[in-house]
Amino acid sequence: MKLIRVRAIAKKELIQVLRDPLSLAMAFLMPVILLLIFGYAITMDVNNLRTVVYDLDKSSLSRELVAQFRESGYFTIVTILDRPSDVDAALDANRGQVALWIPADFSENLRRGKVAPLQVVVDGSDSNTATIALGYLEGVTERFGQRVTGGIARAPIDARVRVWYNPELKSRNYIIPGLIAVIMAVIAALLTSLTIAREWERGTMEQLIATPVKTTELIAGKLLPYFFIGFIDVAVSVAMTVFIFDVPLRGSLLLLAFLTSLFLFGGLSLGILISVVAKSQLVASQIAMVVSFLPAFLLSGFMYAISNMPLPLQNMTRIIPARYFVAILKGIFLKGSTLRQLATETILLTIFGLLTFVLSVRKFKKRIV
Repeated sequence: MKLIRVRAIAKKELIQVLRDPLSLAMAFLMPVILLLIFGYAITMDVNNLRTVVYDLDKSSLSRELVAQFRESGYFTIVTILDRPSDVDAALDANRGQVALWIPADFSENLRRGKVAPLQVVVDGSDSNTATIALGYLEGVTERFGQRVTGGIARAPIDARVRVWYNPELKSRNYIIPGLIAVIMAVIAALLTSLTIAREWERGTMEQLIATPVKTTELIAGKLLPYFFIGFIDVAVSVAMTVFIFDVPLRGSLLLLAFLTSLFLFGGLSLGILISVVAKSQLVASQIAMVVSFLPAFLLSGFMYAISNMPLPLQNMTRIIPARYFVAILKGIFLKGSTLRQLATETILLTIFGLLTFVLSVRKFKKRIV
């Protein structure tokens, strides 16, 4: 492989990108826009749950309980209901997600030291929100009960829980790093999926075939400018993650740069392979979107835990490079993981990149078919 030929192909490709506003927008603006949109839109945090209250007790203790729910920050009391039928109506009309039904003997039972029933109705149409809401409800009612009884009623086990890596349990701390992997998987595949196909459509492939440039040099030259573009995109995304979304970066930037290079090499090689096979920009872009976005979004562990998936899908995720880059980003950002701790992901990303590059070289034929 002669570097002068690789440099010439890379220079040609870079000039072509700089002359194409659409390619420039896709290369530099799309990652920023997607990170901002998804970063603010996707969240697992549940706040301001719309809550309606039907208080039959109307005592100082029942009002105190309602105030405790309001002050928790998780519940927003939207209305106090007057009739039992209003509870169903409020939930049916989506005016409330949680309904508190305080019985008439609530305060009397508390003063006598008895168990005070409290009915809570939660809208389960969104199961994730309902599950989190139940946890908040248990926490608020338990603290209220402890305060009312003076801390007399204690559980036989006193668990002291400490959360590592994400002590505030902010969902953006683990969503945003994974989001970088998803976005870059799509961008890398899309950028290079058009390169070879564009040469065939514009009729310039014949000129390249007539040159002494070898297949390996042609593929490497096509990859090189997009590699630097992708690296700039990742650098901007990491800066946005730290300075805009306040996600802590506890690991090494050099390690992150090195492993990002491996991921980009594999993603760009995959795009080249698609471009070689498709020979049409429209078909290549559609294939690139399907094979990059959907697997990266659904099967990488970015949104859904891989361990909770059916076994066949768990095995399928092993061939998705975004799975390993998601683990790398979360490890470096939140845990400060080292290369030794990320050795498996590093090896697999390297193997994927080499395989896709070799397949691209073998699949491309320097001849007119």
